[in-house]
Amino acid sequence: MSPGALRIAHGGVLRGAIWGQRRRVAIGSALLIAHQAGEAMVPVIVGATIDRAIVTGDAGALGVWLGVLAVTFAVLSVSYRFGDRFVERASQTAAHDLRLALTRRILHPRGGAAEGRPSGGLLSIATSDASRVGEVNVVIGVGASAVAGITVAAAALLQISLVLGALVLVGLPPLLVLIHLLGRPLVRRAASEQAEAAGATGVAADLIAGLRVLKGIGAESAAIERYRDSSRRSLAATLRAAGAEATVAGVGILLTGAFLALVALIGGRLVADGRIELGEFIAAVGLTGFLTGPLSLSSYVVLDLARGRASAGRVAGLLDSPVAVTGGTRAPSPPPAGAVALRDVRHRGLDGLNLEISAGEHAAIVATDAADGAALVELLARAADPQAGSVQLDGVAYTELDPDLLRAVVRVSAHDAELFDGSLSDNLRAAAPGERVDAALVAADVADVVAALPGGLDATLGERGRSLSGGQRQRVALARALAADAAVLVLHDPTTAVDAVTEARIAARVRDLRAGQTTIVVTSSPALLAAADRVVLLAGGRAGATGSHMQLMHRDAHYRAAVLA
Repeated sequence: MSPGALRIAHGGVLRGAIWGQRRRVAIGSALLIAHQAGEAMVPVIVGATIDRAIVTGDAGALGVWLGVLAVTFAVLSVSYRFGDRFVERASQTAAHDLRLALTRRILHPRGGAAEGRPSGGLLSIATSDASRVGEVNVVIGVGASAVAGITVAAAALLQISLVLGALVLVGLPPLLVLIHLLGRPLVRRAASEQAEAAGATGVAADLIAGLRVLKGIGAESAAIERYRDSSRRSLAATLRAAGAEATVAGVGILLTGAFLALVALIGGRLVADGRIELGEFIAAVGLTGFLTGPLSLSSYVVLDLARGRASAGRVAGLLDSPVAVTGGTRAPSPPPAGAVALRDVRHRGLDGLNLEISAGEHAAIVATDAADGAALVELLARAADPQAGSVQLDGVAYTELDPDLLRAVVRVSAHDAELFDGSLSDNLRAAAPGERVDAALVAADVADVVAALPGGLDATLGERGRSLSGGQRQRVALARALAADAAVLVLHDPTTAVDAVTEARIAARVRDLRAGQTTIVVTSSPALLAAADRVVLLAGGRAGATGSHMQLMHRDAHYRAAVLA
């Protein structure tokens, strides 16, 4: 997918959701129109039955009209059942397609979608907002049926009385326009409500994810207060939106009620003057009562369209989010040697960094500033491109390479690498050949983890692997990274939660397993540093002293401070 394929206009979200389901929406709308037309005809048929059968005492005519009434009820019942099914299917399918598009955007190799958005906010857009956009398909069917019901009722009233028909035709359009105008502020308030709700969801998701850390540092009170503030803002926005919705609904009911009362009053006068028959009067009263339904549906359509437009804006904002890395369509040269180089790189705290890692080298990077180490890992993963300079793989700049194909060669295991819900085996074999997994399990020293879990490799880890301790999660994540058997493997502080004895064992085994393959470890762990062929000190955003771990410990005070801190 090219970066340009990610772009979509705000209005295009709604149009795409509707156009993609046009067949279902058209069929469903036609059936719902038939239902509302049938509903409108019921009082007309009842009135005709009274005038042509009951008043005249004609039993045969009574049977015919009762049959017509039964057929009408059968048609409108079946039409509603299947019409609603079609538009609901269109709604759910459109929402599902949007969720897939949003997921593809969030997981796109060029990144950028999560920038400035918490995970809970992304989840809110991909679920509730996508559903609200999909519901516009239901709104179209309901709106079309409401218009049809009003039209049929108005036509029937014109047949009964030109005065009543004219009243409906002249009075309804301004009434509907007024209700629509009253609903316009709901777009703004609905957008505010959804944004605040997404923010509260994001805060809650982040707090739950870091629950162990919060308990460990005794920050539960601060976390609760943070969520309380976010929740209060969300509640205030919800109350404002609910107040606006209630006002629109209340005013809409008041206006439609007054209009219907006027129709009934004029109809009664016409009966009193003998200008319409008894059955026609009953039909007119029935049609007046029926009009309550379509008019109420019109209010519902306005409210739901307001929500749909607000959600479409949030969905489009995510789909339109700029990518983090641009350019690059080439594939790495096969087979990749695994030589990595950074040439005069400037990015965040990195200031003219020059660094070369030979093919097959087991290198370690010690950063005096943790932020510099994180920036280096970000560049190696091509989660971002440097502001200046270039990162190269086998002499080819990252910016010339397709990010997805690049990451198949250069695998980066972040410090906070997440495990996925599912079994231990699912996590390990996600992108690894089966025979490599066993060796990775040994190298990462995961044997005791497998033995401790009920079901071993088939044990379910739960969301983000929370059933494991911090050290166990790190070892499983390391095993997953090793199992991928990438030409270049970048590890960022992979053993910070592991005890020293286990860490030393892991360092030696990783070195042996990765022999002949390029491995870059960004860490300050003495055990991992001692296992490296070469260690480079990253200080002030530039590459400084280089040598073995023991050499640097003896001759460089800055290195000792970084490692022993």
